Amino acid sequence: MKPFEGHPYKVIDNEEMDSLIESIRQRGIMTPLIVRRISDNWYEIISGHRRAHAAELAGLETVPVIEMEMTRDEAAIALVDSNLHREHLLPSEKAFAYKLKMEALAHQGTSRQLGEKWSVSKISEDANESERQIHRYIRLTHLIPALLDMVDDGRIAFSVGVELSFLDSDLQAALMTAIYLNDCTPSYAQACRMHKAVNDGSISEEMIDKIMAEEKPNQKEKVSISADELRGYVPNGTPSEMKAFIRKACEHYSDYLKRKERNSDEAR
Repeated sequence: MKPFEGHPYKVIDNEEMDSLIESIRQRGIMTPLIVRRISDNWYEIISGHRRAHAAELAGLETVPVIEMEMTRDEAAIALVDSNLHREHLLPSEKAFAYKLKMEALAHQGTSRQLGEKWSVSKISEDANESERQIHRYIRLTHLIPALLDMVDDGRIAFSVGVELSFLDSDLQAALMTAIYLNDCTPSYAQACRMHKAVNDGSISEEMIDKIMAEEKPNQKEKVSISADELRGYVPNGTPSEMKAFIRKACEHYSDYLKRKERNSDEAR
């Protein structure tokens, strides 16, 4: 048994996965996986990728399944629909889910153009989102992984990601370099300028560097500390752990100054 090829949903080892593993250890898998046979020796998972992963980590050698006879396109549609209403879906998961379903539905049209138009309309109806929003999500699939991860993490807004998706992969890579060098992400207005420059043919890596070097009106002054400077205090810390350490240290120092001021007042 193996995952559905190209399935859009991420299986992440986090607290939710730990809870699922513990639940499976105690009660087993309550809802069978949905699978389809793809060869004499292999089944492909349509629904239940997280349960399958958790069962493997829990040490189960077998899992309950229901076998369905489906074509690749039918399975793709069923896979998307079985997960699309889950809470906490990442933008990238929705993006690739909508794209997968659109391509599967488009095959049922009389032509590619008619098929895609009809399929987006059907996805919009099923997902209760506008056709424009469906198209905007699918645009995210044109982002390079590094930028898409920033959209998932909330470091880049969804609307900004949509505008940046019109840059080709080389320009997106140049943008990532500019983001790191300038320690900032593009605003919506900056992303729109880059998109416009793509349309009129004036876009270049130099233009991207120039745009990203601009100081934003709402950009606050920042103090940067390199990771190497913190290694002596947080030797094995990740960037997020280092950030938490700095915040905690500032809180302790603030408390120290308050106590010092209070003791000074009492001594007068």
